[in-house]
Order: sequence, then structure tokens, then C-alpha cells
Amino acid sequence: MASIRRPGRASIFSPATEREREENFESYWRYQQRRDGEILEDAKDLSEKHKNLARFQSDTVRTRRPVPDTFDRNYITMRDDPRSLDRRTLLLTFLYKFARHEWIGISAAWDECPPVARAVYLIDKISRYHLAEEFCHMRLFQEMFRTFGLDGVEWGPLPKRTKQLYGAFARLPGALVAPPAFVSELMGLTVYLQLDKMLDGVVGDEPDVRDRIRELLRAIMTDELSHVGERRNFMGPIGVRAAKLMVRPMFRAFFGGIPEAPLLFDTRQMRKDAEAFDYSTISPEVLDVSWVPSYCTRP
Repeated sequence: MASIRRPGRASIFSPATEREREENFESYWRYQQRRDGEILEDAKDLSEKHKNLARFQSDTVRTRRPVPDTFDRNYITMRDDPRSLDRRTLLLTFLYKFARHEWIGISAAWDECPPVARAVYLIDKISRYHLAEEFCHMRLFQEMFRTFGLDGVEWGPLPKRTKQLYGAFARLPGALVAPPAFVSELMGLTVYLQLDKMLDGVVGDEPDVRDRIRELLRAIMTDELSHVGERRNFMGPIGVRAAKLMVRPMFRAFFGGIPEAPLLFDTRQMRKDAEAFDYSTISPEVLDVSWVPSYCTRP
């Protein structure tokens, strides 16, 4: 995705008054409902995203190059030397580990977040929709794997201790949760931006596959961009300062646990990009259909 700098876009760390943040929560809630439609609680789904997934599934695209068996051996835990894997397989094993990390977190958080019908506060309704969006992303990830002929990819059972840890995190006071949750979203966005850039080099020999993966990826990226703004909106001045301090250690911890990461990305540069993130670097086709806090669009 080309980097296009335009005036009128500001840093994600831009200051905001309490009143501005209240107004932006209301704006974001309207955006969520307009984009996602009705929440389907039992299915952890959203009506408009369900329709979008059905559209992808009714017009399938499949690779003509089977993925090597090395994927099956390494996608859960890297058993081979990652340098021995071809770049496409390396990308897919990374993507599985990345997505499963997301799935574990949202599965635990879902149990701690009240359904929309029982939510008292607007931020709880927003959070429930947010989690439903993330579950929709898991279905889009699975569609990516199916595009590569990997129909049997599942996320596996949620480890009991991990579920307990994530559940405890979700029960912490909002002021403590907000900074790491924001950095997590920012980290996800940097991954999607890098994946988008490398598609031509990895699957460019199959243009139909490349275009389908990019379409699925950008459906996720659009939400992720709005999540970055939403999570920023939870933080006051102290939270913003805390988030800035968390970027470096959280990036190191996350990418340090995935051996494929340094072979695919310049993770140090990704961290710097996150610390300096502003909306002027996002392409119009993503930015124009996502949501941006009003205080990040000042001249």
C-alpha cells in the first residue's frame, strides 16, 4: 500500500479533552451500527459482516500451488528451522500464530463483556460490537487459509490457564486495560500494513489469489484502523503517556515469541512506525471507509 501523506491528519497520540472523547464515543457507536448492522450474540457475529463473508464464500478463489507439508508441521509450533521454509509457507505459519493469539484474547474477553441488551454504558455496547468484529476477522482469516487450500485450519481449544489470565485482564479497571489494549491494536495494524505491502512479492505470481487475500486483509484492516482510534479514545493524558512507554516492550515481547517474524518483517521499523503513527500514511481506499477520532483530523 503506497504511503500517501496528506495535510489535515494528525498523530494518534494527539491530545483530546474529555468532552471530545465523549462525542467521539457517540460518533464511533453510530459508525459501528451503520457498518456492522445487527449483532448476532449467539453466533458472535454481525449481520453485515455475515453477508460480506457469504459473498466471499460464494465466489471462491483457490491457489493452484499446494502449500508444502512443512506448513502442517510448523503452523502451531515452529519445529523446523524457519529459514528453511519458503516465503509463502513462512507467511502462513506466521499468520496462523498471529490470528490464534487474537482469538485467545477475544474468546476470554467475550465472557467478561455484557451482551448489548444488558449493557448499561455506551462503552460496553461498543466493546461488545468490537469483540464481535474480531470474531468476524477470525472467519476472514480462515477464508484466507482456504484460499491456499488449507481448509482444516482451526484455532484449537482455549487453554484453561490462558483463558483465566485473559479473563482476569479483562476484569481490570478500564484505566489499566486501555493502554495495553490500544498498543495491541496499533501492533495489529502495523502487521496488516506490512502484509499488504508484501503480497505482490509472495503471491504475485497468482494475481487472483493475491487480489482475494488483499480484499480479505483490507476488510480486516479497515476495522483495525477504526479500533486503533476507538482504543485511543479510552485514554486520557496519563493513559496516552503510559501507552507510549508500552510500545517498545510489547512489540519486543510479541514478535520475540514468533520465530517467523524477523524473517518476514523489520520489526524494529514497525515499532518506530507505531510510535510515530498518524493517519496521513493510510491509503484513501482504507481511510475513507474507516473511522478516525475527530481530534486526529485537525489541520
